Amino acid sequence: MASTSLLLILLTLTSTLFVLTPQTQAQTAPAPAPAGPLNLTGILDKAGQYTTFIRLLNETQQITQLQSQLNSTTEGFSVFAPTDNAFQNLKAGTINDLTDDQKVKLILYHVTPKYYTLTQLLTVSNPVRTQASGSEGSWGLNFTGQGNQVNVSSGVVTTQINNALRQQFPLAVYQVDKVLLPSELFGAKSPASAPAPKTSAPTPSGENSDHNSTSGAPSSPSTNQPGDAPGRNMGLGLVVGLGLICTGALF
Repeated sequence: MASTSLLLILLTLTSTLFVLTPQTQAQTAPAPAPAGPLNLTGILDKAGQYTTFIRLLNETQQITQLQSQLNSTTEGFSVFAPTDNAFQNLKAGTINDLTDDQKVKLILYHVTPKYYTLTQLLTVSNPVRTQASGSEGSWGLNFTGQGNQVNVSSGVVTTQINNALRQQFPLAVYQVDKVLLPSELFGAKSPASAPAPKTSAPTPSGENSDHNSTSGAPSSPSTNQPGDAPGRNMGLGLVVGLGLICTGALF
């Protein structure tokens, strides 16, 4: 009888342990770590071949702005990242000749203030506004294509979007094999912005007339030239002398 009671107690304790163990494990298991903030530089660095674009993002301090806005945006961002070869294929001095403000504009021109998938880029209303837009106007990109091919044009260059480094809201990062040069910085200058041709200063009207009168035909001699007075006096004296001689002869 005692052994039966002991067996029942052991069975009761064993069943209790099986029931409590999963709950205890669930309570003591560590919670999953929260997802960290998006790191655009890390995405580009992991993909490789974006050293120049990363450097310009840091030099212009736009990486800090984008990282901050990624944590609060409701629209997301799309980044079109030129490869190192894209920058190397530019004409020498293209980037170095830009001012600091123009470099900022160039970097922001590669970012749209909205998240787009490749499929959405085929149906967007062109031009698509970029982060470079401001009070002076909208710096836009144009997207065309069909199927799986999407082309992007700045008005100066056109290239194909070849690879999606990331395509998950709120950030899309796409590879482009050409630097997207905005027409606002690299387009043909309007005639109004060209320097006016140099012209000689107009000559005053009086100066021309005086110059012509002195450098042209010689002026007529004056009626009262200083050198004429001795000649006239000599001739008059000669006439008077002859008159006196003739008068003496008569007497």
